[in-house]
Amino acid sequence: MKILIVEDDIGLSRGISFALTGEGYQVLTARSQKEAFMLFERERPNAVLLDLNLPDGDGIDFCRLIRKKSDLPILMLTARDMELDEIMGLKSGADDYITKPFSISVLKIRLENALKHKYQKEKEEEQKKELWSGSICLDLKKFRAYKEEKELEISVTEFRILQYFFEHKNTVLLKEQILQHIWDEDGNFVEENTLSVNISRLRKKLGGNFIKTIHGMGYLWEE
Repeated sequence: MKILIVEDDIGLSRGISFALTGEGYQVLTARSQKEAFMLFERERPNAVLLDLNLPDGDGIDFCRLIRKKSDLPILMLTARDMELDEIMGLKSGADDYITKPFSISVLKIRLENALKHKYQKEKEEEQKKELWSGSICLDLKKFRAYKEEKELEISVTEFRILQYFFEHKNTVLLKEQILQHIWDEDGNFVEENTLSVNISRLRKKLGGNFIKTIHGMGYLWEE
């Protein structure tokens, strides 16, 4: 992972760089906002360690600028220990605020935690784009369905029915519930017969006994 250190104190910058390189990070260093922004645009780092007092401007302004372009973790490093400064730093979009002097060990842990939080969140967001049941996957972003990694040819209505089943696995769904959920563009309910036809088509395309008929009630997706 690439870490951008924006710090005009050469000694401190070298110390942090040495410590992070030893942890396996690829370190980029800048001593001014201008240099930092050029590195940010060109290298696309995974996180930024940002000093507030820079020769060509306030780090808070730079933080706001980055936030307009990315949600990467930003840890502010500063000698300002006033509560108002910390509030301003966090409000500008920083993920953490570390007052100098600080322990390099503490900095490494806070950086690691910020990166974990960021990429765990990304992983969770990515998982929300897919629904799984056994070997069947629904790609909610592309509106496609796969079984054992092979794409299934299904209609939009069939996809929506399948998604509804996936969101209510092992639960009996009344026909009325499904009909109300599958609403067409004109605002008309899907006919009950149309539902039965789509269920029949899905069964043939999916194979197996995933969709159970609960007589007199509706259907159940059995995982």
